[in-house]
Amino acid sequence: MLETSRLLMRGYRADDFAAYAAMGQAPDFYRYLSPGPMPTEDVWSMLLRSTGHWALMGYGFWAIEEKASGRFIGAIGYVDRKRNIEPPIGDTPEIGWVLAPDTHGQGYATEAVAAAIAWGDVHFHHARTMCIIHPDNQPSLRIAEKFGYREYARTTYKGEPIVMLERAGRG
Repeated sequence: MLETSRLLMRGYRADDFAAYAAMGQAPDFYRYLSPGPMPTEDVWSMLLRSTGHWALMGYGFWAIEEKASGRFIGAIGYVDRKRNIEPPIGDTPEIGWVLAPDTHGQGYATEAVAAAIAWGDVHFHHARTMCIIHPDNQPSLRIAEKFGYREYARTTYKGEPIVMLERAGRG
């Protein structure tokens, strides 16, 4: 678990499913993630996959909980998805984040990314990390750049354009 001034970043719980499934129906949530609303079975698979990722890899996604309300508001973390993508990602840890649309513009993503990167720098011994972001997702691109991620490629993934960004290792 990680804690910031306004957020708890913790393992998923079964009771996060309903809130996550509801978020997956909001166009402002899925517009850069999928072509349409996220089926509930895909949301459930994501929760299970993340739990397994922690067990196998020692890292994964955290649920983001707003401290003041106790509400599940999104997810952040690192993955190794073994993506079939060019250029290949290899074993480089990939950071990602998603937040409920009603929390956008409040600085939660910046706060969560800062905490996740601090954790990642220790866990990955300051190794290179990367992320993929849809080119139209300017808020996420700005956050990535704020934390030192720089574009190194543009490609497509599952038929969608993406920007590949990396944060150089410091070790």
